[in-house]
Parts: sequence; C-alpha cells; structure tokens
Amino acid sequence: MINYSEFTGETKMYKKFSLFSLLMISISISLSAYEPYGPHTSDKWQIWAYSTAAPSFLGDKASIIGSSGKVIREGTNGWTCQAGNPRPVPAKGWKSAHDAMPACFDAEGAKWMAAFMTNEKPQLSRYTFMWMLHGDVGEDNTTPLVMNKEDSTPGEWIESGPHLMLIPKDASEVASFTDDFMHGEPYVMMRDTDYAHIMIPTEGYYKYTK
Repeated sequence: MINYSEFTGETKMYKKFSLFSLLMISISISLSAYEPYGPHTSDKWQIWAYSTAAPSFLGDKASIIGSSGKVIREGTNGWTCQAGNPRPVPAKGWKSAHDAMPACFDAEGAKWMAAFMTNEKPQLSRYTFMWMLHGDVGEDNTTPLVMNKEDSTPGEWIESGPHLMLIPKDASEVASFTDDFMHGEPYVMMRDTDYAHIMIPTEGYYKYTK
C-alpha cells in the first residue's frame, strides 16, 4: 500500500488519501452489464453508459441525468451520473461511453460540476470524490475547458482512461502535488485554478495515450 506520508502537500490531505486507500481495497473495476443494443439517444443506452462510470455498488443505485438535462432514472443513494463532456451532444448521441465522458458524484460533486461547466468558483462544504471509469476524450492539464489538443498548452494534453477524482474544498490545498500525469501516481490537474483536483489513475488509465 502506498504510504501517502511520502507525498508533499497539506497535512490534512494525508487523511483523505488514507480514506481513499481503504475505499479502493479489493474493488474490481469491471462494468456491471454489457452495452445495450440500440440508439445512443435512448434512455436505456444512456443509463448504461453513465451509470457504469462508477463501480456498480454506486452506479446501479444512482440517479441518471440524460443528455436533455432531465432525470431519466431516479436513484436511491444520493449519487448522480451524467455525461460530463462539455461539447455539444451529437444528433445521434455520443458515439461511445468514452466520448460521453460520464461522471458519477454526490451532492458536493454536483456543486463542483455545475461550477466547472459555468466557469464559476466552486463553493464546497467538504472534500468529495468523482468517478470517471470511462475516462475522457482529452483535457489540458493546466487550463480548464480547452476542447482541442491543438489549442492546448504544449505537452499538457492528456486523454484519460479510467480514474477517480479527489476534489478538495479549497483548490489551493492540492497545489503542492506533482502535475506529472505520465508517472502513474495521483497528480494534480489544473493547478493554480479554482478547479484544481487530484487525478487518481486506475487500471487502463493510459490506454488512450499515444
């Protein structure tokens, strides 16, 4: 097990990572169901694609928000899953779950997601986690909402595979973590912005890296 006391960073972060290490023990990151046949605009496909962004013990009981912005399945555990891709939804729906960039989060994570999408400062009451087991189609590791690799900071574009995000109450608390996204350890994304968070790679994280 990783000894997180070896990391540099705020002392309060050690407890957060200890909690994370307990959470990850014996978790099997395997999708709970096969991709359903049919149009990707259907509720059935979206429920599958978005709910499987988290482990089944969370995703199976989470509320699902469809591409229309409406709830297409009511949940029972206080978690929500939805597409996280800020780009316009294609007429035929997202090509794949990976393209949809779905994320699953609790109420605090929903605050962060809403603030990120509207370029506002997140106002959180505590730390939170966000699952993205289908990864994303690419981010500039330094700058929020950069949509294309050609517009990104040179050498800072990363298309991620499965990961878990640790989102701090105060973005400055993670500023001292490494921002080297190719090393394999948890790293800070978008340091020095209001949206700084820790990216925690899981198995398959680098499968889209060229």
